[in-house]
Amino acid sequence: MLPRRRVRRGRLLAPAVAAAVAVGLLASGTWTMLEHPGARESRAAQAPGAGAEPAGAPLEEVTEAPPERDRDAARPNVVVVMADDMRVDDLLFAPQIRRLVARRGLTFANSFSPYPLCCPARASFLTGQYAHNHRVYWHEAPYGYGSFDDSRTLATSMSEAGYRTGFIGKYLNLYGVQPSRVSGEPSHTYVPHGWDDWRGAVENPGDAGFSGGTYHYLNTPFNINGRVDDSHGGEYQSDVIGDFSVAMARRFAAGRKPFFMYVNYVAPHFGAPVEPGDIDRVLDDHGRLQDVRTPARPAWVRGRFDRLIDRGAGMPRDGGPSEADISDKPKAMRADPEPNAAERHGLRELTRQRAESIFVMDRQVARLVRTLKRTGEWENTVLAFTSDNGYFLGEHRRRSGKVRAHEPSLRVPLVMTGPGMRSGETRHDPVTTIDLSASILDLGGARPPVPADGDSRVPTMLGGDRGWDRPVLTEATHIGRGRSPGFSGPRSSIGVRTARYSLIRSRTGEHELYDLLTDPLQQRNVVRDPAYAVVLRDLEKVWWDLRNCRAAGCRPQLPESLAASAEEEARISEHYWREVDRVYGFGSGAPDQTP
Repeated sequence: MLPRRRVRRGRLLAPAVAAAVAVGLLASGTWTMLEHPGARESRAAQAPGAGAEPAGAPLEEVTEAPPERDRDAARPNVVVVMADDMRVDDLLFAPQIRRLVARRGLTFANSFSPYPLCCPARASFLTGQYAHNHRVYWHEAPYGYGSFDDSRTLATSMSEAGYRTGFIGKYLNLYGVQPSRVSGEPSHTYVPHGWDDWRGAVENPGDAGFSGGTYHYLNTPFNINGRVDDSHGGEYQSDVIGDFSVAMARRFAAGRKPFFMYVNYVAPHFGAPVEPGDIDRVLDDHGRLQDVRTPARPAWVRGRFDRLIDRGAGMPRDGGPSEADISDKPKAMRADPEPNAAERHGLRELTRQRAESIFVMDRQVARLVRTLKRTGEWENTVLAFTSDNGYFLGEHRRRSGKVRAHEPSLRVPLVMTGPGMRSGETRHDPVTTIDLSASILDLGGARPPVPADGDSRVPTMLGGDRGWDRPVLTEATHIGRGRSPGFSGPRSSIGVRTARYSLIRSRTGEHELYDLLTDPLQQRNVVRDPAYAVVLRDLEKVWWDLRNCRAAGCRPQLPESLAASAEEEARISEHYWREVDRVYGFGSGAPDQTP
């Protein structure tokens, strides 16, 4: 159990978790499976042709008594595992994470990436700031890693608070290619401040004497504490990251300091090499060639989910259209026709291969948990699993991608376990990427590295839902020009998300408003509906106050008309997930057995 400790608001929190909140209320479907994996643990997920799994010890529970520790346990270890482009419903393909973390921890039903794109989202996690404050707006020049000031991050704060710090895997896009903004030196050998053990995948600058890159699953070079290690050619990247994480956990466990580990997988992001059977390009109804880019994965896992996955994850289970009427969406989205037969086939294959890459990652996360148990650190470790952003897989006719503030892109998985968090409950309070950063600092007794825009959710984690009384700001930069009032910098859309409503204002003037209680799938834009005039007025006032916010200004109280109690937010959230499952869910057959 966590000791009694002072949190940011100055209140003393008891370590016990309050009574159960809404777990198990959904009668059936994908979201139920995510919360109750044990209900289907006897089902087999192995499809014909999956191949043999790699040799090695089974991923069983560790039951032997851990060694005694003499470390001061006043503060927990913190381990954050982040996937790349993983949707919430992709947790279906991660049975170990659901069993070891979600079922014996907390599931956050409303977790958001405020700027749903890899590079800005990761910069937000590391700083605790919205993108308009850290100013990493995109993943390509003039943004990307070269625009990121990483002289003060979570790592420096946790280090100053007495933690050993370790980084593994993907950092920011163009790390390795663009020079460090802090040092001005080439970044492929640069180690950002605050990290005691650094093992970052590097993108290939082309003239540094090594091959491969961050997005090559079978040839990933790593900057290991300032030296490039390109000896992992032929090894599957997720396995290498898993090996690094297990070894780092063992090293850190042998010391006396608490530790903070940030482990980053590229899965299920698409990546090289192209494999036999991949659909490289399909022809859409406008005669344009569209890429269907998939993640590479080892032979033993191929075909594992073919029986379960019969379509793209964002295509309706009844075979109907992605969205029959898209006239209420911005012009850039209206340009997309309904996916044709070839594209539907491509979406199915993309969903299958993403699932397979997630399943491999899931095994490696289980290895890390097993190591933490065997070293005696598990009982005093907070472990969170999340993603940098969500992903479209057919919704609103979007074949793939992210960035836009619609729910499939905006929502990310977040499951967490640790002292005082072992209840298997669901939390419905909103948690953003920057709130997760603030919570980690709170758990570690560390000061924010820069003025923090997020809010610690430790009170929610330990004590239960408080209600949705603060807005979530959404930001994006995508195609579209215009002069709608209130915009600054390169942002193309800025939005406000509350428990019930999603307002997305665009630079082009093509604004959107969705009532998520009556329209969870966002298929009816009511921004011009007179019945919502008062709601729109209240949301726009919040929008103007929030659009360029900083620090405490990013955490205003919502007006009573937009706030929701814990009971109300749970009702809206549960309705959302029931509807998502009804339209898109894969039904039974979740792979809940231990491999």
